[in-house]
Amino acid sequence: MLLGCIGDDFTGSSDLANTLAKGGMRTVQYTGIPDAPAGDDVQAGVVALKSRSIDPGKAVAQSLAALEWLKQQGCEQFFFKYCSTFDSTADGNIGPVADALADALGAAPVIVCPAFPGTGRSLYQGHLFVKDRLLSESGMQNHPLTPMSDPDIRRWLAPQTRHKVGHVAAEDVFAGAAQIRQSLEAQHSEGHRHIVVDAIRDEDLIEIGSAARDLPLITGGSGVALGLPANFGCTASTPHWHAQRGKSIVLSGSCSVATRAQVAHHAARHPAREIVAADVLEGRLAPRDITDWLLSTEGLPLAYSSADPDAVARVQEKYGRETSSEALETFFAEIARLAVEAGVCRIITAGGETSGAVVEGLGLNSLEIGPEIDPGVPALRARPDLVVALKSGNFGSEDFFEKADRLLAGGT
Repeated sequence: MLLGCIGDDFTGSSDLANTLAKGGMRTVQYTGIPDAPAGDDVQAGVVALKSRSIDPGKAVAQSLAALEWLKQQGCEQFFFKYCSTFDSTADGNIGPVADALADALGAAPVIVCPAFPGTGRSLYQGHLFVKDRLLSESGMQNHPLTPMSDPDIRRWLAPQTRHKVGHVAAEDVFAGAAQIRQSLEAQHSEGHRHIVVDAIRDEDLIEIGSAARDLPLITGGSGVALGLPANFGCTASTPHWHAQRGKSIVLSGSCSVATRAQVAHHAARHPAREIVAADVLEGRLAPRDITDWLLSTEGLPLAYSSADPDAVARVQEKYGRETSSEALETFFAEIARLAVEAGVCRIITAGGETSGAVVEGLGLNSLEIGPEIDPGVPALRARPDLVVALKSGNFGSEDFFEKADRLLAGGT
């Protein structure tokens, strides 16, 4: 294995694996830390953790354990993947995990670059944008677990790390890899270990990747991995894929602006059933109820708990943020388990927490990377008789659920 990656959730990890596979690297996504060596043909291994919203100490311990396994596979470089909207809080774990990995590898300087222009995430003067909106005005300020109220990644990261946070500005990035390397070293010589690097175009990310050729550790969204396969002599390719016929379902727990639009679009054209959080938390609705409805419904049925920010806030205020989130994740995981047990062979999920719960509930150990459905979202084969698409909340076109099912079933 050449490149070892650690992702803080399952959708983000499949996003990264998709980027590396398109770049020509033979890539496998692992669910949690494997208990056996990787295959000899794996060039990039992505260890997907469910650590984005957990206690920093636990996130550090899991990430270091993943790093140790990846080191045992002979990796030459390491990548810490977090969300392209830098999902965290002032007490979040992006900084602590980056510190711990950098210490373990003796890495400095360390690139920090969540930018992903293909999905509208750009970084300019240290500020993160979602399309034409600052991060703090994009809807992410209403995220139920990690509300993002400041678009300045330097300020957001600073309270999470022991080290000074630097910056490589867009004008240096536009000058190419050599200038980026020089600027990184200059920032490091001034005492900065973690360095936020601007990027507004895919070309910027490719140059950043080239500049990172000899760095032990890189951190960021999947976009900054665009330039990494070429460093290992790989060239772009299309992953192999074969159809999976049979019953398909959609499960959505994301409350993002994009997912709520996708739910509305789908519900106007296909059967859809809302999962009311209070019904789950107060025991009036069981996973079997939703599973039976999904199994008995023709077409591409959708079960969703996606709600607007005010509704989410009311639920969290009444039942507690962690209690409500865990209850819904467990609910979706059990629906998926019951559905697959009954013969469902295509599952499309929306939301990082929902997708992680489904993957864990099904006990999926590794995922074969297929072709891209939408930027950042690949088709994934989980078993010989099961394929999945794990969509991050803010990713995907309005008709994503239909598009994903067509590709999973072998269409275009």
